[in-house]
Amino acid sequence: MGTKLRTYVDVMAHHDGVTGSCNLIVVKMPTKETFKIIVDCGLFQGKSESEGKDNHESNKEFLFNVGELDYVFVTHNHIDHIGRLPLLLKKGYKGFIYSTPETKILIPLALEDSRKVLKEVGKRRNEDTLYSEDDVNVTIERLKSVDYENPIQLNRYIKVTFLKNGHLPGAAIILIQIQYEDEEPINLLFTGDYNNKNSFFDVPELPVWVKRLPITIVQESTYGNMESSEMIPCFRNNISKKMSKGGTVIIPVFSLGRSQEVLRTLKQMQDNGELDTNIPIYLDGKLAIDYTLIYLEGKLGIEDIHKDFLPQGLVFVDKGNRCSVIESQESKIIVTTSGSASYGPAPFYLQNYLGDKSAMIHFTGYLFEESLGRRIKETPDGEFVKVGGMLLKKFAEVESTAEYSAHAKADEMIEFLKKFSYLNGVLVNHGEPNTKEIFAKRIAKETNAKNVGILNREYFFRISPWGIVKSIPTEFM
Repeated sequence: MGTKLRTYVDVMAHHDGVTGSCNLIVVKMPTKETFKIIVDCGLFQGKSESEGKDNHESNKEFLFNVGELDYVFVTHNHIDHIGRLPLLLKKGYKGFIYSTPETKILIPLALEDSRKVLKEVGKRRNEDTLYSEDDVNVTIERLKSVDYENPIQLNRYIKVTFLKNGHLPGAAIILIQIQYEDEEPINLLFTGDYNNKNSFFDVPELPVWVKRLPITIVQESTYGNMESSEMIPCFRNNISKKMSKGGTVIIPVFSLGRSQEVLRTLKQMQDNGELDTNIPIYLDGKLAIDYTLIYLEGKLGIEDIHKDFLPQGLVFVDKGNRCSVIESQESKIIVTTSGSASYGPAPFYLQNYLGDKSAMIHFTGYLFEESLGRRIKETPDGEFVKVGGMLLKKFAEVESTAEYSAHAKADEMIEFLKKFSYLNGVLVNHGEPNTKEIFAKRIAKETNAKNVGILNREYFFRISPWGIVKSIPTEFM
C-alpha cells in the first residue's frame, strides 16, 4: 500500500496544550505541488502546559514560513483560536481567512479587544505590541464566510466543508478533502472545540455522507479525562444559598457564550423564585456586553424563543459606574470578564473582594495553567494571592463548576468518534499533556480507530487515504 501512495498530507500542531490552537497541514501532490493550510491561529495564554514557561515569547513567532501559507480556516471565535490572525497577516500571509458567517460577525470585536489587551502587555514589558489596529483592520478585510454544509472547492484538488458545532454560535467542525485524479481521497476532519449541544440553538447530526467517509479526525481533548456524569450542577444552589445570607458574588465569565448562559440562568432563578428580583445584577466587560447585544439582535441564527435571557434589573457596567458598584454595600451579583479572571475587569473586582469573608467568587469554566483563576482556586484560605501586583490574603468563599462547559466530555467525544463507519485514525490535540495521553488511550481501547496519535510540536503525522502512515520528527524544535 505504501509504495502506491502518491498524495499525502502531513499534520502537526503548533501548540502542545490547551491554548494557542494552530494546526499546520502540508498537502503534497504527485505533481510536486505543495499546499500549506492552517486550521486556527490562536494566542498562547498563561504558561506553556508542557514546558512551564511564559508563552509571551511563543506568541511572537510561528514555526512555519507564513508567506508560504495558501489557506487559513477558523473553527470558532475564541481568542485562543483566532488571537494571532493579525500577526499572521503582518508577517506575510496574503490569502483569505475562511469562517462561518456568524464567526465573521464576531471576530472583529474579539480582535479589537485582544489588540487592546496586548497593547497593555507591551507597555508593561516595554515592548512593541504584537499587532496594530491597522493589522486588525487588514485581517477583517480578509475574512471570507462559508455557509454550513456548503462545500467550497479551493482548487482542483482540495475541497472544504464547514459543519455545525455546538461549542458556540458560529462554531464549526471543518472537513478538508484532498483528491488527485483517480486516487482514493484523503479526508481530514477537525473538530475544533467540540460540543454536541448548545442551549441557544439546535445542533444537527452530522450528515450521513460525512459519517460514511474513510476519515482521519483531529479531536480536541480539553475534558478528555472527565465523564459527563461528573458534571453535577451546583451553580444555582451555590448562588441561591449565598444570596440568602447576603454579600457579594463575583462570577468570572468568558465574553462569548458563557456570559449569556450565566445571565439566562440568573433570569431562570428569578422566574422560579430562587433569586430575589430586588438583588442587583451587574454585567461588566465591554466585549461581553457587545456580544450580548449581538445575541439580542438576532444576527447569530438564534431563534426568538432563546433571546429572552436577560435577568430583571440587569445593569451594564463600564468605567463610569464601576467604582460605585464596588463601593455599594448592598448584596449583589457581579458577572464579569474574563472567565480565567486574568483579564478584563475581573482582577479589579478580585482586588476588592478576595479578602472579604462575606464574598463568593464562583468560576464557571476552564482555568488554564497559571491563570489568576487557577491560582485563586488552588490557594488555601488565608494564604496570599498576587493580583495585579498586590499580595492579598484569600478569605472569600471560592466555588467552581464545569456545568457550563462548552466542551464535550470524554464519553461524549467517544460517542462522536463511534459515529464514523471507517475511522482510519485519530490525532488528539487541544488538551493538557496528561489529559491527551489519557484520552488517546481510551480512544484506542473503545473505538475502531486503526491508529491513534497525540498532536504536538514534536511530530508531523503523515496521513494517507488509509489513515496515519507514520510520524516524522519536526525539524524546528
